[in-house]
Amino acid sequence: MTSEAIRVAIIEDDRIMREGLGMLIGGTPGYRCIGTYRSIENALAADLQIRPDVVLLDIDLPGISGSDGVHVLKQKFPAVQVVMLTVYADQDRVFQSICNGACGYLLKETPPAKLLESISEAHQGGAPMSPEIARKVVSVFQKTGPPAKADTPLTAKEVRLLQLLAEGFGYEGAAQNMNISVNTVRNYIRSIYEKLHVHSKSEAVSKAFRTRIIS
Repeated sequence: MTSEAIRVAIIEDDRIMREGLGMLIGGTPGYRCIGTYRSIENALAADLQIRPDVVLLDIDLPGISGSDGVHVLKQKFPAVQVVMLTVYADQDRVFQSICNGACGYLLKETPPAKLLESISEAHQGGAPMSPEIARKVVSVFQKTGPPAKADTPLTAKEVRLLQLLAEGFGYEGAAQNMNISVNTVRNYIRSIYEKLHVHSKSEAVSKAFRTRIIS
């Protein structure tokens, strides 16, 4: 947990769920709820005066859908980490959301303690996913066609780092696992972005799966 509270915005059209999440996050030390909204449009109209670190985003929203809204939010706040919330593991929406920039995907039945842990994980550069959703992601990648050849080969350490990120490790956790510094991890990340022609961690992990760099 960082010393400064993690700023969290909630976009959820179910009032009870929205208020419950707001109370959980706002009432937990180390977290700060900076706003709750019933739609992407409401959030944009409010202009989110305080930049969020993490957005919890319902996938089923009136107006702009959650999966499409990820791209809108990432355009406004490039550094924000978007964690999707859903009542079911719809693999098509999972991939649409991930491709649009979401870093995590949780079922709404996720226990409060695990939800808070996932918010922290996302903030630290991880990719939190409910087990049911992670299994669907793995299943779909296993069923994809022959591997495409990556544009530029990655080093063994870069591949190892991508594998750790795909498993949900943040930069600090990956650095400890690989026995390297966080700055070295960041250098590897920049190199990976250049070689894979991507601009975000979620894009890098997604492309690495598609091209069978990792599995």
